[in-house]
Amino acid sequence: MSAQQTNQIQERTERTKWFLNERFGMFIHWGLYAIPARGEWIRSNENISVEDYQQYFDEFDPVDYNPREWAKAAKQAGMKYAVLTAKHHEGFCLFDSKLTEYKSTNTKAGRDLVSEFLEAFRAEGLKVGLYYSIIDWYHEDYPAYGDKFHPMKHDESYKRDPQNFSRYVDYMHGQVRELLTNYGKLDIMWFDFSYDTMRGEKWRATELMEMMRELQPHIVIDNRLEGSSEGGGTMYTNDPTIYAGDFASPEQIIPPGGIVAHDGTPLPWEACVTLNNNWGYAAADHYYKKPTTIIRKLVECVSKNGNMLLNVGPDAKGKIPKESLDILSEVGDWISRNGSSIYGCGASELPKPEWGRYTQRGNKLYAHVFEESIGPINLAGLAGKVRKARLLADGSELILSRPWNTAEFVNDAYVNFSKQDSLSFPLPDPRNTVIELELL
Repeated sequence: MSAQQTNQIQERTERTKWFLNERFGMFIHWGLYAIPARGEWIRSNENISVEDYQQYFDEFDPVDYNPREWAKAAKQAGMKYAVLTAKHHEGFCLFDSKLTEYKSTNTKAGRDLVSEFLEAFRAEGLKVGLYYSIIDWYHEDYPAYGDKFHPMKHDESYKRDPQNFSRYVDYMHGQVRELLTNYGKLDIMWFDFSYDTMRGEKWRATELMEMMRELQPHIVIDNRLEGSSEGGGTMYTNDPTIYAGDFASPEQIIPPGGIVAHDGTPLPWEACVTLNNNWGYAAADHYYKKPTTIIRKLVECVSKNGNMLLNVGPDAKGKIPKESLDILSEVGDWISRNGSSIYGCGASELPKPEWGRYTQRGNKLYAHVFEESIGPINLAGLAGKVRKARLLADGSELILSRPWNTAEFVNDAYVNFSKQDSLSFPLPDPRNTVIELELL
């Protein structure tokens, strides 16, 4: 590894320290697609032309948009940062870009919605990021006919001169410069997405990354200038490109072993996850994940040295669906009592226990118990290694013991929720009971 590559990895480590401490964030997908309410890929899925899609631009008027309510919901849920779609694949901008007329300030809304989002979330003490799609189904110089995803991919009348693609890249770079110049300090830049040959230097990624590092050297950037949700790119190697990114971004999956480089070194990563089955608002999609599922999957991410970016899709009027808010509220209730087992924590060297998962910070080992036990809870391999045990939610003392029926398991410690240590007791919190173990 060259000195430059070593320095690049060291700088990534410094930039991502806060990111790996916070662990839990809110993703917000919002755009014109909230009006037809059939998901954010509607233009591509239904092959809708710019002309036919124009009705949604003409109608866009989110009269209930109040980002302060969004920010309070995120904070109450225990989220520490948030990322908003400044521009999704449809090409519509929620910010007042000087490079296009296709923006919120030219709709009935008449407002810079990104600016209001940033102000509201910063006021709640949350870190802020912006999502920016590097593909664009509106721009006249972006490949259409023959492209893998463009709405007009099958219409030969939309065949475009490849020589004009550079004008689109200029436009994309210009918009990124606007976001990093006109909106104050951003903590995250979340690009989406590369595919096939549309990756890396196709976007003039070195030039783009150098510009971003000059404008905001602290900013944390995902890996999708080069990678995608299907592949991580060179950040997984010891020879990362300058545009490899600061964190990996698996989508709708939690990697079985977390994410590590080819040499086994843990990498910063964040699983982006929907609350139902769509990113953008989908009126007919009521299949929401249970709060217990979200709590346990957040724990799983942390137990593998990862973050969770949990998505909400506001409706056309700017309201986050009640189902989403109810889930966030319950997740926040659990985190308010057990956040110490999430923030600043990561993987333990101990193997995954049968009853749940471990997270760890220093000499504090957090046992996340998902399943009720027959008798005391087995802490495999921890005999003589635990100083104290307590229920994290209320700080109450738990008794470490060796019940009569565990004599043959000499390497294991045992804990229960009553002094009657050989009996079974219900979990104090069936969603996830957290035991804080202070190690010797």
